Amino acid sequence: MTDRRTAPRALIVLLCTASAVIVLAGIREVGSILGPLFLALVLVIAVSPIRTWLQGRGAPCWLLVAAPLAVVLLVLLGMVAVLTVSVAQMAGLAPTYARQFNELVVQAQELATRLGVGTDQINQAIRSFDPGKVFTLVQGFASGLLGVFSGLVLIIVLLLAMCLDAPVFSRILSSGAAHRPRLIDALTSFARNTRRYLVVSTVFGLVCAALDVTALWLLGVPLPLLWGMLALITNYIPNLGFIIGLVPPALLGLLEGGLTTMLSVIAAYMAINFVVQSLIQPKFLGDAVGLSTTVTFLSLLVWAFVLGPLGALLAIPLSLLARALLIDSDPGGGWAAALISGEAPPGDGHGGPSPPGTG
Repeated sequence: MTDRRTAPRALIVLLCTASAVIVLAGIREVGSILGPLFLALVLVIAVSPIRTWLQGRGAPCWLLVAAPLAVVLLVLLGMVAVLTVSVAQMAGLAPTYARQFNELVVQAQELATRLGVGTDQINQAIRSFDPGKVFTLVQGFASGLLGVFSGLVLIIVLLLAMCLDAPVFSRILSSGAAHRPRLIDALTSFARNTRRYLVVSTVFGLVCAALDVTALWLLGVPLPLLWGMLALITNYIPNLGFIIGLVPPALLGLLEGGLTTMLSVIAAYMAINFVVQSLIQPKFLGDAVGLSTTVTFLSLLVWAFVLGPLGALLAIPLSLLARALLIDSDPGGGWAAALISGEAPPGDGHGGPSPPGTG
């Protein structure tokens, strides 16, 4: 009996994995459409409390659409403006530090000679390290996002359509709760957790960005406002966002003020990140994400590969939607939910076995 039950389960896992690969490949091929579509969906979810608040106070239908749409457009246009300025400033930033970089090369060669490292070895290492490449990577990241936002007309049309359909869609979900309760609960949880994740991440991202700008200004690092905005944007990228936001100002600190300034920038960023994002933010975010550290990192890699920079920014909401549709809506998906969240399901471990049918 055990073998006859195990074989089909392994086959199902294999087929599901193959299907996931095919689906992700298809999403990647139409990423230029699905990326803006999901961005519009996330933005509409983020401002849905405004519509609910206005609806509760008897606001007219046109205001229920116009107010959330206006807020979303302000945020969207602000991000486009910041990314445009960032790309323009980074394009001309690296060449201005050619002299400082040459001086650092000479100092590194002298230090290597004193330490007994061969000149050929150190020259090869220095040639492989080009600070311009760091700015190129950051500029490419910003340009990728800007490329998504360049289809602003498509995004605005999607936002308008979703804002118009939001009241109707909400009523449809409410009426379907009796027929598909688990699916409706899963989608409701997805919207709630996504909104909570965005709000908390934005608030603490602004706090971190303000502290980062202050630290960079005190240390004399150029363009502190630009790097503060970069820190805010990369705050939505799990695991690797902090490093992406740290490298450019740290490198500028090295070129502008030497090793001491670079180490000061790194120390300031690490201290701010540890206090705000590691100690304080988790207390407010709680279990809204519902993804383990490993799954979060893997989701970042997968969605960045599928949708590019926009996938990296939306990795958590995309994974939350996938969890809602594939796991939370399945009555037998409790074990999978526990696996990806890293938390034992209720009744397991010391609490004894779960009742039959609870997952």
